[in-house]
Amino acid sequence: MKRISLLLTLIMLTISGITAQEAYERKVFVSPSGDSLNYRLLRPEQIKKGEKYPLVLFLHGAGERGSDNQKQLTHGSQMFLNPVNREKYPAFVLFPQCPEDGYWAYSQRPASFTPAGMQAEKVMPKAFQSVKALLDSYLAMPEVDKSRIYIVGLSMGAMGTFDMVARYPEIFAAAIPICGVVDPSRLAAAKDVKFRIFHGDNDDIVPVEGSRAAYKALRAAGADVEYIEFPGCNHGSWNPAFNYPGFMDWLFSQHR
Repeated sequence: MKRISLLLTLIMLTISGITAQEAYERKVFVSPSGDSLNYRLLRPEQIKKGEKYPLVLFLHGAGERGSDNQKQLTHGSQMFLNPVNREKYPAFVLFPQCPEDGYWAYSQRPASFTPAGMQAEKVMPKAFQSVKALLDSYLAMPEVDKSRIYIVGLSMGAMGTFDMVARYPEIFAAAIPICGVVDPSRLAAAKDVKFRIFHGDNDDIVPVEGSRAAYKALRAAGADVEYIEFPGCNHGSWNPAFNYPGFMDWLFSQHR
């Protein structure tokens, strides 16, 4: 019986891996300035007339940049395809893809991933401007619940998460930055956004001090923030984060 159960589990995992590319619609967004942005879209399985649904903006890491409109689904996309989650949390989910030569929130890769070195750029890079314009296009849809807009990002995407929320705190109900960093002085503007921050204490790419400083700044500003640190975990802290108990429950229970 155990062997049969294991076999069925492996079959289901294989099927989910095959259908991930099919479930997320392949899209190209053209911004008002004429720039193109590849992205994938997951819709609620059934959109009922008159009902509104939350929206999740997911920002991938530097390793998933490119032009294939596929690599951005490497991490995190399966969470939203889980049959239980799809039924329990119907939502619009956006996975934009950063171009190979771009970097979320910054015109180029920051020289040092220290809180002091993460100064905000006055003008958002073109790719990130396109992400904001893409988000705006969905916020204009009557089916989207404006009180339940969420943003999740890992590594480079966590830096983008911090940046986007600091610039537009009025949009987001909740944010989950995973192994990211930001100039903590910017976060007072986001004190009304609910945060869950994740990081591994053995991260040798984006030092854990980035998340620790962000947590302290948000606490000082009076924000509703929780910080989860994984002992001995290196940069891939998104793996234990996505499997953290109540990850989806917490996210989808937040409202503005």
